Amino acid sequence: MANDLMNRNDWMADPFFDMGRRFFDNFMPTETSKVLKTDIKETDKSYVAEVDVPGIEKDNIKLNYQDNILSISVKKDDFNDHSDSKGNVLMSERSYGAMSRSYRLPNVDEANIAAKYADGVLTITLPKLTETPQNPHTIEIN
Repeated sequence: MANDLMNRNDWMADPFFDMGRRFFDNFMPTETSKVLKTDIKETDKSYVAEVDVPGIEKDNIKLNYQDNILSISVKKDDFNDHSDSKGNVLMSERSYGAMSRSYRLPNVDEANIAAKYADGVLTITLPKLTETPQNPHTIEIN
């Protein structure tokens, strides 16, 4: 059994090892840890996007809505607060640099988009257009 398991290329996919992988994933940074984590809720009247941006200053957040696409970009400058007296880094887990995400959110009243930033969470409210779609005009073919 052990030889069988070690000869497989996907030994980490085995249920026994899955528990260990999930445990260690919490301690090892991944590419997804550098993504702007976002929740988007849709109601009849609006979309509400909540984006986790802890430690980002409001001036370093840029929002744009164009062609039904909401774009969010943030920038965090380098920091040097994990050094000992000789300037050696003791530990560095926090990310810095630029990140961005885009979401397709159609039928938005662009003039009334609102955003607020509090406690490391950016909340963007995108009201939907209130125009009712017109019934299609049927054309008969002669």
